Amino acid sequence: MVTINGTPQNAAGQTLADYLATTDYDPTRIAVERNGDIVPKAQYGETTLADGDVVEVVSFVGGG
Repeated sequence: MVTINGTPQNAAGQTLADYLATTDYDPTRIAVERNGDIVPKAQYGETTLADGDVVEVVSFVGGG
């Protein structure tokens, strides 16, 4: 199990890009932290999620 934004999910074995493709996140407006480290956008396709990973996905919201 992978904990994503505090919720356990069965995402182990997927790349970060594959997981994000199943969500409503806009990849151009997010930052992803995996086990305390920021994952560069260029590495989403090669970053494989593993059992025990803790992932935080943060969306940027504009406004004024």
